[in-house]
Amino acid sequence: MSRLTATPAATALIERLRARHGEVFFYLSHGCCDGTTPLCLAPGEMTLSPTDRRWGTVADAAFWLSAGQAEYLASIALTLDAQAGNNGAFSLEDGSGERFVLQQRLMTDEELAAVPDVGAHSGPGVDQSRTA
Repeated sequence: MSRLTATPAATALIERLRARHGEVFFYLSHGCCDGTTPLCLAPGEMTLSPTDRRWGTVADAAFWLSAGQAEYLASIALTLDAQAGNNGAFSLEDGSGERFVLQQRLMTDEELAAVPDVGAHSGPGVDQSRTA
């Protein structure tokens, strides 16, 4: 059981972005304007904090979020998807006619018992090379 999965559409978009940009990783935005937009970034585009949490991996791309978001979403399963449109954010897919979106659902008690605690994935601090 994983807290994070990806649809075939998201996986295909990740592969297209990787072909254009090289390695990629995700960070769940929590700014005032984006809400919770999954941002696809290349290593070096963003410095991770020592308190960031690695939520999982999709299509060999690490997915990070803040410690506060990890606690807030602790009982939620996230599915990364892609759909038509542009998000207007700093994500690598912006302008491609596609955008990443998240689907959310509450996990069952059995699922929660089978996943690691949200505090188990510490971020790498300022070492951006360790995002994948």
